[in-house]
Amino acid sequence: MAIDRLPAPERVLVVAAHPDDIEFGAAGTVARWVDGGAEVRYLLVTRGDKGSDDPFVDPRQLAERRTGEQRAAAAEIGVSGVDFLDEPDGQVEPSLPLRERITYAIRRFQPEIVMGHDPTVLFVNNEWVNHPDHRAVGMVTVDAVFPTARDPLNFREHIDAGLQPWKVAELFLWSTNEANQLVDIGGTLDRKIAALRCHESQFTNFTETERWLRRTAEELGDRAGYRAAEGFRRVMLAR
Repeated sequence: MAIDRLPAPERVLVVAAHPDDIEFGAAGTVARWVDGGAEVRYLLVTRGDKGSDDPFVDPRQLAERRTGEQRAAAAEIGVSGVDFLDEPDGQVEPSLPLRERITYAIRRFQPEIVMGHDPTVLFVNNEWVNHPDHRAVGMVTVDAVFPTARDPLNFREHIDAGLQPWKVAELFLWSTNEANQLVDIGGTLDRKIAALRCHESQFTNFTETERWLRRTAEELGDRAGYRAAEGFRRVMLAR
């Protein structure tokens, strides 16, 4: 069996556009880090208020429901907390104000690893179009990690308020076409699926989704000799 040489961080911040993005992209790896003693927090940029095929659903009620689903999914994995930035679903832009908010979260939590969307991907494996919110959130997250959170003259009001500049050691980016890190999730795949199942508002036939997710994870795992895997673009930043 191959060894994936997964780092052992003390703190991990996961930044995502919508409820369920993390469960699809990274929950198996998050579960491994939680099991290893890491403190993990989720930062959701929206509450997923447009995530429905029903044109008559109340977006405010949907957002409330999806907020609860995300908190339940995080609890399934053992994540220590979930925060929301309340940007409008479907309208996220890579703005400077959003970068400030993500930078603030990084400086406050001081994670060694930040996980998020790969902002460079427009077409994922030539199978689907990457959601514009995913690209926007991914870009702002990368920009917040480097150089913004690191440099004390960026958003100096954070420093004046008692926070310190912070240099993230690594990025793990999911939904990438350039995965250079396959993580063995053979032991956490069931928890990943259980967490995804919490997002009941998003599925009419979860059995089909589970079948697809298991097949995809197992096919990816085959490349490295694992029972199942998640793939990331791993960027190790010079410290």
